[in-house]
Amino acid sequence: MKPVVSGRVGAALAVLTGVLYFLAFPGMDLWPLAFAAMAPLFIAMRGASPKRALGLAWISGFTMTMLGFYWLLGMLQEFSGFPTALCLLFMSLLCGYQAGRIGILGWLYGRAERRGWPAELAYACAFAASEFLYPLLFPWYFGATLQRVPLLLQTADIGGPIFVGLVLIASSLFISEFVLARLEKRPWRRQALLIEGGLVLAAVLYGAVRIPMVDAEVAKAEKATVGLVQANMSLMGKRHDITEGLKRHLRMTQESNNKRPLDLVVWSETSVMRAIDESDVASAVPEYFSRRIGAPAIFGSVIVRPVTGAREYIAWNSAISTDKTGNVTGRYDKQFLVTFSEYIPFGDTFPILYEWSPNSGKFSPGTTIEPLPVSGHDVATIICYEDLSPGFVNAMFRHKNAQLLVNITNDAWFGDTIEPFQHLALSTLRAVEQRRYFVRSTNSGVSAVVDPVGRTIAQTKTFTETTLTEQVAWLHGTTLYRVLGNYPMWAVSLFSLYMAFFRRRRSEPTPLPTAET
Repeated sequence: MKPVVSGRVGAALAVLTGVLYFLAFPGMDLWPLAFAAMAPLFIAMRGASPKRALGLAWISGFTMTMLGFYWLLGMLQEFSGFPTALCLLFMSLLCGYQAGRIGILGWLYGRAERRGWPAELAYACAFAASEFLYPLLFPWYFGATLQRVPLLLQTADIGGPIFVGLVLIASSLFISEFVLARLEKRPWRRQALLIEGGLVLAAVLYGAVRIPMVDAEVAKAEKATVGLVQANMSLMGKRHDITEGLKRHLRMTQESNNKRPLDLVVWSETSVMRAIDESDVASAVPEYFSRRIGAPAIFGSVIVRPVTGAREYIAWNSAISTDKTGNVTGRYDKQFLVTFSEYIPFGDTFPILYEWSPNSGKFSPGTTIEPLPVSGHDVATIICYEDLSPGFVNAMFRHKNAQLLVNITNDAWFGDTIEPFQHLALSTLRAVEQRRYFVRSTNSGVSAVVDPVGRTIAQTKTFTETTLTEQVAWLHGTTLYRVLGNYPMWAVSLFSLYMAFFRRRRSEPTPLPTAET
């Protein structure tokens, strides 16, 4: 089969997909473009060799990541001290790697099409496999483009964010059929249009049914008033004056509690900058500040344990819960640490690495996924970009059926860019997957409360000192995604790999009977 479009046209279409993908993503918020974003790439790859399909898909991914992760350049310039040209090189290398996810999509699709599999089926399965299997440094999912369309987010409680993205793939394939029919000078394939349009319609109907059902469960559930504090401490300010951040959090919490009694207070990641010795947590936290909060609380802190050798100490990026009297009730340690920023790979085994890189963090990952207890309820608590991992959050809820999901983070690293809005959008799907209220407290924004159908019922502006108070519900139900986990995605991914390496078996036509028989 020959390519449908020429080389230059195909490359232009690949770039167009990257641009549309970026514009549709939260931060730019032109979400209707998501329904057509993947169509140009499919048209460009139609009939292309696996090698060319890989190249075209990588071009799309590189375009999208260079635009979508533009904030990396400013972050590298500010914190590395390297010249702009070198920072741009590092950014390009990172985005080139991230673009490999879309490249793998193209390669799987190109091989499957050459082996006789239906192009639309190959494209959809390759999309799911690439989103599921390809490891990313900064995770993202195409389905997050629908953050502002809760009606179409509801399939996340069946198959996570990839199921939401597959609805958009079906839409792009639907649009592509009209274009390809004209380019190939053939009639529309009605069966393909019915399947693709039917999948989008099924997602709409599912959302229309599920949203009222979840809302009815919320209406019957026990309620709580949660207060978030966004202290807006600068990155260096947090370190240079560790008492100022605590003063702000206490003052703003007391002001909120005076206006409306709070059942839970949530502060951001490392909101308590003073390092606390692990052996002294239970006594030091109440004495230091928690008795003055006046309500049950969850806050971020650094816990340390002195050790001998070059490392000197072990630290944990932790979330601590306290009761209304200020007594410590629980602790969760962050498990997904940022490489070289929070830890050095193999640093535990070879402590001398910390002598070679003295500015690297000395944090260790946590070992438990127990929820934090709050007034007789369980709260699943995650730190920073752990909220971007649907599988990890799902494992927490499968371990214990928590009634609320809380995230504490600090996105001040990325400056006044669209990154905090991208982060919020990507994490919003965790609320739908688990059918829980999702409470997110950040140092500099965007702090938010998301309901169990994915509606952002309140959020803050970035880089403002503010508080947020909202009512949430303690919920107890489960979801199909929690039960099935990633097994459906494993099945789809393995099928995509099968199509990439094995030809489609076509049934032989039954011979017509002859006069002799």
